[in-house]
Amino acid sequence: MAKKGKKYKEALSKIDENKKYDFDEAVKVTIDSSYAKFDESVDMAVQLGVDPRHADQMVRGTVVLPHGTGKTVRVLVFAKGEKEKEAQDAGSDFVGNDDLIEKIKGGWLDFDKAVATPDMMGTVGKIGKILGPRGLMPNAKTGTVTFDVARAVKELKAGKIDFRVEKAGIIHTSIGKVSFGVEKLRENLASFFDTIIRLKPAGSKGTYLKSIAISTTMGPGIEIDPVYVKALVK
Repeated sequence: MAKKGKKYKEALSKIDENKKYDFDEAVKVTIDSSYAKFDESVDMAVQLGVDPRHADQMVRGTVVLPHGTGKTVRVLVFAKGEKEKEAQDAGSDFVGNDDLIEKIKGGWLDFDKAVATPDMMGTVGKIGKILGPRGLMPNAKTGTVTFDVARAVKELKAGKIDFRVEKAGIIHTSIGKVSFGVEKLRENLASFFDTIIRLKPAGSKGTYLKSIAISTTMGPGIEIDPVYVKALVK
């Protein structure tokens, strides 16, 4: 087992490991225990009472965080004709079609999100084995396969995140940066959990929100009591 450093241990000492915090307390302690020299991300791990092996219990969705993630998102758009100009005007970083596909085949992947118009998906599918494993494949379920490319680009630039429950029933996602402060992080959390609650599958029985933990990139996890979620989303 890797040894924990002095700063990590100091951060851990600020946390009551036997306590389940409410959201405001948890965010404050998370910020206070941040010790890295860079602006750490604030991450969430949420365990759901679902079995992702069953299609009717798969939880997957998107949410535009009110204050974004704090990260600069490089957006690529696969489009032709007037849709190329629409994407450029909306602020996309890279726009093209066959030229971009050949570039990606050659190993270029300097972008974070990809959008495609539906008429391009037949061609984009040829590089699915490259984009898919990296989470870069456009997908209609996350709103990245659309003719409304301007909206898709603007949402991604504004802080739209997509999430999907893993095999163990856990969702991992980033909801901002330490520098955001308590209020902005709280509002991002409210939007995220509002979406999670609305996506509860009909096949999910028993407790839906089983456990919630928040942490910084380098810091220890802080447990949040799911009972506070209703108050948060109000």
